[in-house]
Order: sequence, then C-alpha cells, then structure tokens
Amino acid sequence: MTEWEVYAVKYADRNARTRADSFIFDDNHDAPHAMDYFMWLLRRGDKVILVDTGYDTDEAEARGRPIRLDLRTALAPFGITPEDVTAIIVTHLHYDHAGGLHLLPNATLHIQAAEMAYATGPCMCHDTLRMPFTADHICEAVKRLYSGKVTFYDGEAQVADGITVHCIGGHSRGLQCVRVFTKSGWMVLASDAAHFYENVFARKPFPIVVDLESMMTGFDTLRRLASKPDLIVPGHDPLVRDYFASDIADHIHRLDVGPIKDIPT
Repeated sequence: MTEWEVYAVKYADRNARTRADSFIFDDNHDAPHAMDYFMWLLRRGDKVILVDTGYDTDEAEARGRPIRLDLRTALAPFGITPEDVTAIIVTHLHYDHAGGLHLLPNATLHIQAAEMAYATGPCMCHDTLRMPFTADHICEAVKRLYSGKVTFYDGEAQVADGITVHCIGGHSRGLQCVRVFTKSGWMVLASDAAHFYENVFARKPFPIVVDLESMMTGFDTLRRLASKPDLIVPGHDPLVRDYFASDIADHIHRLDVGPIKDIPT
C-alpha cells in the first residue's frame, strides 16, 4: 500500500473561549481555552485529496469569526489552485468544515448519506441543531449532488487506496473521521469526533452534540483505527502545531512523519 503525505492547514483561530466551550464536564470551566481551525490535505505523487474546506470571508463576517487565510491563499504553498482539487472528503456539513465548497468547482464530495439527510431533514427545524450549519453551504452540497459530483457512504468505506472513512456521529449525525496510511502507520484525522486531544484521551465530551452515546463510543473507535494513540489528530486543537513540525509555510504542519515530541495519551 502506498503511503500518503498528510498536512494540517490552519486557516483561522478563536481565542476568546473558555473550557466550558470545549467540555461538558470540567472543574476549571472559566479558564481560557483557545481553538484552531484546520483543513487537511492528503497528497501522493500528483494526486491530491482535500479533507474539509474551512469557511470564507463572507461567513467569517456573518458569524463574527474572522479567518486568517482564505482557502486559495491557504493552499497556494502547495502549488495548487482550487480548480485543481477534484476530491473533497467532507467530514460533516458544519459551516467551518463545508463553508468553502463553492470555491472548489471541480471537486466531487465524499460524504456520509446520514449527514446529508440530517442537514436537509426535520432536525433542522430546531434552532439549536441548525446553528452550526449555513443554508448556502447545504444548498451548494445539494447542487453538487444534482451535477453528479457527490459520492455517498453508509458507515465504513474506502475512498482511495490507503484512505478510508468511518461514520462516528455524535457531534453531527453523519460525522465521519478519515483514516490514512502513512509512513508512520495508520493516522486518523478525527475532525470533530475529537475537537481536542483532551476530548478523546480524557473522555470529555464536546458541548455541541446530537448523540452523546455515539460521541463517547467514537472516542473508542478513533483509538481502534489508529496504529497508535499519538496518530489520532484532533480537529481543532492548537497543540497540533506544537506536536507536529511546520512544513512549506508557517500555517502548514506535516503530520504523516509523526509527532516531534511525545503526546500524552
């Protein structure tokens, strides 16, 4: 099996948060707790697969959550343009993971059927459940479907040689993680199945949750899928930038070569 290169691409951060925003149960709930926003790029030779897209400047303004780099600028150090991307693994359809779909016109979306059903179904009648979604992003996914550029999965599936997706749920109904074969072994991009290392390793659930049992079971799934615990990469933890070396540019960190320091697991 051929190994993939894996890169974390930071495009935004939000530092005016507390631990209460990150963990349902925490004794130090008023303490500051920053969050980074990533997309991920998988590369093997000339083949490139993007995992999630971040969100754009319009969404940043609408939500009052500025971005540091738009998708085009963030990907530029790889020598690729949005038009070059032909495959996107969409871990889920929340605004910060699917808010740039419209910027990648040639890409086929790889998504769990349960996520599309959730984002377009009766659960969206509830303001609280609808909050992390944006209608324009969901409409873009539906347009992509009607143009023949969506591949649906139901649970576990292979996207390419050395890349599989696994439905976790919990945070969103059809949330999926991505398992990638690398020179360090099987790496798992948790996305929001674990926002932070502490979610999975201390088993502390994140407050935005549809199904708490699925979220907790998902922590076990992440451990099972990774060759070793330090190859689980959380979706929003600033510690990722401490544990993995920067590469190509300051906002890009190379993951597939493994961490540069020990990760407490």
